[in-house]
Amino acid sequence: MDTAVDVILIGLLAALWLAAGLLADGLPSAGTALLMRRRARLLAALVGAGTAVFAAVPVVAGLMPGVSAAPAAALLPAVPALVVLTAGVRRLSRVRHGAGAFATAPLAPVPPGLRAAAAHPLISAPLQITGLAAVVGLPLAAGLVDRPGLDVPAGSGFTAAAIALVAVAVAVIGIRAALRHGRLAPLVMAPLDRARIRAGVR
Repeated sequence: MDTAVDVILIGLLAALWLAAGLLADGLPSAGTALLMRRRARLLAALVGAGTAVFAAVPVVAGLMPGVSAAPAAALLPAVPALVVLTAGVRRLSRVRHGAGAFATAPLAPVPPGLRAAAAHPLISAPLQITGLAAVVGLPLAAGLVDRPGLDVPAGSGFTAAAIALVAVAVAVIGIRAALRHGRLAPLVMAPLDRARIRAGVR
């Protein structure tokens, strides 16, 4: 199979998921509910497009003559993408519907609860990890490194380095997302605490 086709497929995969990760990172910082709703819709569209590319990889590889490296390169990002589809999409849908509740007041500020929900680690972290893993798969798609097989142990060379890099990135991205969510979550309880103090409830 033509290496250029493999690179285009994995490159498109990386571009879509990296864009989704960057957009998800800015989702909690939306100034208004309308802007958050628009970002959530665009994010859902990017996730859908990225999923479609995942589905297209084996189809294109099967239609083209020769051996394709694209399916092997897509395996690593497929793991965090499954987390996006099983958990992240559901939480993103809640954010989108929550922001949509302010359709009659598009310039209304984003409530703390909705902002904290948008910052949940299961929304941003899997998206960013998927994009990074797809970038790691680009050298494999380009034929710059050997694919794991009978002659190339799965734990050697580039494969081991790629797994180590993604593992470190998972830790960094996960910790960063958890810290941001932890910083926003207490703001949800703050109005309730003030109301209890005014009412004399402890």
